[in-house]
Amino acid sequence: MVFILFLLATIIIAIITLLPLSRHEVWWIRGLDFPRMQFITLIVLTLVLACWLLDMSRPGSQALLAINAACLLYHCWWVLPYTRLHPVEVKSVPRGKAIHSFKILTSNVLASNRHADCLIDLVKQHKPDILVTLESDSWWQQQLEALETDYPYTIKCPLDNLYGMHVYSRLPLENSTIEYLVEPDVPSMHTQIRLPCGARVRAHFVHPAPPSPTENEESVERDAELLAVARSVADATFPVVVTGDLNDVAWSTTTRLFRKISGLLDPRIGRGMFNTFHAEHWFIRWPLDHLFHSHHFRVIELQRLTLTGSDHFALLTSLDFRAGHNNGQRMLHADAEDKQLADDKIASQDVKKSDVPVPVK
Repeated sequence: MVFILFLLATIIIAIITLLPLSRHEVWWIRGLDFPRMQFITLIVLTLVLACWLLDMSRPGSQALLAINAACLLYHCWWVLPYTRLHPVEVKSVPRGKAIHSFKILTSNVLASNRHADCLIDLVKQHKPDILVTLESDSWWQQQLEALETDYPYTIKCPLDNLYGMHVYSRLPLENSTIEYLVEPDVPSMHTQIRLPCGARVRAHFVHPAPPSPTENEESVERDAELLAVARSVADATFPVVVTGDLNDVAWSTTTRLFRKISGLLDPRIGRGMFNTFHAEHWFIRWPLDHLFHSHHFRVIELQRLTLTGSDHFALLTSLDFRAGHNNGQRMLHADAEDKQLADDKIASQDVKKSDVPVPVK
């Protein structure tokens, strides 16, 4: 009976491990990309109990052990880069040695949240150069008007459908546009940031809809938007920053494909997971809010900040611009199969990389 229970557990573990390897885009398969840490915990517990309760001299028990161990190693392969056990992808620079630093605060505020004062307090405390809000509606826009004295450069798109967006900046924003790349009610923002040193940074702020039973049945809309942006910035010669709630985890196949196609770097690698969702439930947390950047930057600091009333933590990223240097930083590279997969996903939603604005001319 004990062996049968472990056999059933192993079959379930194998299924939830193997299903995401398929390219099926239905929400419940793509959702299995998210809880890799939870799967790791489940597999470790299964292995410990199996070693304790099963007769490990039996070939069947050894086979179960081997299958669980293989699944564990596979999930660890995805998660390990987002721990301190992995080398960093983006080099660090001490704050005192930063040359051209700036900070971006990315915050999914939760549309129903009425603690705007807490976000304003975070802004006053940490003094980001740019604030990006997601799920911000007209009520949030009214509350955040208090910031406009210090943050005079803005992009505003208040919506009541959970996809409103706002940008508030101390730094000049130029050639700003709001686009609906894939879905008619899901915006993205595109702008050029002018740093005090005169450098121009191409910035894209995104919040695609997730694959879920209440949103999109499949991930194709999300994937197409992200990969269209990735295709667009891959050709960029100027510094690039992409940030937002991607409704995808850092260790998913789609996010990895985004990194390969775009050539952008992930400052979390080698530093930590920075799980931003769910803020109220520690046992189901994963990194949904992201910031990627080109090789022109080093990292000063990454912080996860508590925002009262939201189901997301805010993400504060401090970067230092280094003109003309790649700093010896290595990004992922796309092969022909990756490029074809990205092109197929983009084409499935009738969007092109040329639809993504290029604010830096």
